[in-house]
Amino acid sequence: DARNIKTEMVRRVAETVFIPFTVGGGIRSVDDFRMILREGADKVAVNSAAIMNPSLICEAAEKFGSQCVVVAIDAKRCPDGSWHIFKNGGRIDMGIDAVEWAIQAEKLGAGEILLTSMDCDGTKAGYDLELTRTIAENVSIPVIASGGAGNLEHFYEALGEEGKADAALAASLFHYKELEIREVKEYLREKGVSVRL
Repeated sequence: DARNIKTEMVRRVAETVFIPFTVGGGIRSVDDFRMILREGADKVAVNSAAIMNPSLICEAAEKFGSQCVVVAIDAKRCPDGSWHIFKNGGRIDMGIDAVEWAIQAEKLGAGEILLTSMDCDGTKAGYDLELTRTIAENVSIPVIASGGAGNLEHFYEALGEEGKADAALAASLFHYKELEIREVKEYLREKGVSVRL
């Protein structure tokens, strides 16, 4: 949406939290990466800009290391069962296969994939396990499942054999205190998932 990155906000977050954090939204250039990392972010996520200019992924990876480059993928299922990627906050169908784009992003130097199912996002009905598993099985970099978390079991499904994700993202569940982060971690540890408490 051509929004400016809020560097002051990034700086204040870096001064306040003592965990790694990723900044996304409005990143359009290697200079934007540099600015965000300089303000204290650990990683930078790109979606629309990477779709429109895939060389941004390799340029950023060469300058700052793949570990800093997160490619965010907003994917939606097509009638034929495949998934397409979307840009501009999930509003514009790019007609590009999500699995192929994930593979290309890794080859270009992405260190991580943040994978959001547009179909499941906001439903609290669970992650799109088929989508997450398919992407995870086709790349060797970490995949973060996003979109659909509604209860404790959903996290376990995403991180287990059904989803094969390396991490799971949730927003409203935590924002509205429907679940506490520690509660999720304790549940996952009881289920045998390696998590830091």
